[in-house]
Amino acid sequence: MNRAVRRRPALATTALALLGALSLTACTGGPFPAPGKARAADPASRPDLKPFYGQRLQWTACATDGYECARLTVPLDYAHPGNGRTFVLPVARAAATGPARRIGSLVYNPGGPGAGGASSLEEGMDEAFGAAVRARFDIVSFDPRGVGGSVPALTCEPVEAEAEEQEAGAEEPAEDIPEDSSGAVAPLYPRTEAARSAAASGARTATEDCEEHSGPILRHVGTEDAARDLDVLRAALGEPELTYLGWSYGTSLGTSYAEQFPRRVRAMVLDGAIDPSLDWRQRVISQSAGFRRSVDDYAEQCAEIAGDSCPGASPREIRALIERLYQRAEREPLPVAEDSTYAEYGGMDATAVLDAVSMAMYTPEDQWEPLSEALREADQGDATKLGALDDEEETEDPGTAVEEQEEREELEEDGTPVVPADNGDAALTAVNCLDVPHPRSLSPYWDALAPADRAAGVYGTAGVTAELTCRDWPSGGRRPHRVDAEGVPPVLVVGTTGDPATPYEESVSLAEQFPAGMLLTYEGLGHTAYGRGGACVTAKVDAYLVKGERVRPGATC
Repeated sequence: MNRAVRRRPALATTALALLGALSLTACTGGPFPAPGKARAADPASRPDLKPFYGQRLQWTACATDGYECARLTVPLDYAHPGNGRTFVLPVARAAATGPARRIGSLVYNPGGPGAGGASSLEEGMDEAFGAAVRARFDIVSFDPRGVGGSVPALTCEPVEAEAEEQEAGAEEPAEDIPEDSSGAVAPLYPRTEAARSAAASGARTATEDCEEHSGPILRHVGTEDAARDLDVLRAALGEPELTYLGWSYGTSLGTSYAEQFPRRVRAMVLDGAIDPSLDWRQRVISQSAGFRRSVDDYAEQCAEIAGDSCPGASPREIRALIERLYQRAEREPLPVAEDSTYAEYGGMDATAVLDAVSMAMYTPEDQWEPLSEALREADQGDATKLGALDDEEETEDPGTAVEEQEEREELEEDGTPVVPADNGDAALTAVNCLDVPHPRSLSPYWDALAPADRAAGVYGTAGVTAELTCRDWPSGGRRPHRVDAEGVPPVLVVGTTGDPATPYEESVSLAEQFPAGMLLTYEGLGHTAYGRGGACVTAKVDAYLVKGERVRPGATC
């Protein structure tokens, strides 16, 4: 299940996939070997954490039939859990379809970082799991701290500010706006001092907005803390061990959990891996190169998947059309209809066009045909369909929506900003910037542009520029490192050879870093494999999760 991340022209963020994490908990025993020696101190053993670990979830019916909802309380700051400041996180579950043979609970997070797990489960994400897993496990998910229905939640631009801007815009006729007010069309490769200054200034403004509206919690939304929340959830579910499946960013969450709680892992599947040993620059180049390869795959294999809708008669024509659109959009935003999301920006600039193309690489089977039609119309002068490719349908959060709204109203009375229903962009930026250290000076970013251009073209240079938002971000405690999870049971890493967002090479590396790590290769296109890679992937992953069957070296689907 995929969710595209939008990057509007005025806000630079990192285009990581919003694909989720699944954690699955089960009873002890089974075919897994006994974990190794314990670490010096269990992070959950402190007396001041007992109130959190002693919780038991109170389940009630969600708004969506067939699901149950609850809420989990976790400390805002694990260094000071008794200070009264907390996050309250929505949780949802779908009961095992074969209760007589139930193993335990399966917890998942729909990704990001920045997507809510509870709402995604109610939208049917349990159907992504194989029948064997659904029969034996309750499927459970939660909104990570700061994300979605979390209270408090991250925001870089409250609802009130958006409403005021829209109202002000409606009062001023469009013809009264200066011609250059659309600001400036940001180049995909900022070569001049003026372009670089504008990029740095825009990134700084984005950081200041987040600090203004979410400053007190920005330092507490990182992956290490989210992994600790995952362990509190495991305990609240009454599970002695965790069985986990994480997609994309969920592999970072799972890796962090395995490092902090290796003896509490029953089984772990990490699909579409992120290599924790890469620094910010290496990550940008790795992912950008993945998108560039995927766009080349689109040009080469468009006819096979999208048929007659392809915007060119040959791979060369398709590549030329995409390049032509980038160049046009750098000179002037591509025109869109008045009701387009991009109309308020004067059209689609080059970054928006690149994002739309890149996000369409996640699921070729679903997205390449509409992408092809949108590219053809954009080349003919109307980019409306291209701009709509990454527009997500606005839906009210199901399940705990009423409770969340009541809590948000209470917060508003206390002067806390109301958070937009979808705060994925803010959370995406916050977690990525906190998790990965970034240089404070500008020169390392400019120095990275040429290598990124050689490795991935405009996908690389745009990726470097997007990282500028993290330059002034609060510092986190994580550093690039190889996995340190002594005593964890065999972990299964799944890598897709044509993955755009989490390149296959990172899955290979992560599998090698885990003690007794296993790699399952899916030879295919698109982002991640489980749930979309066919019966072979499903069978091997399900057999591992349910029965503990190991995947042999070199296993390929």
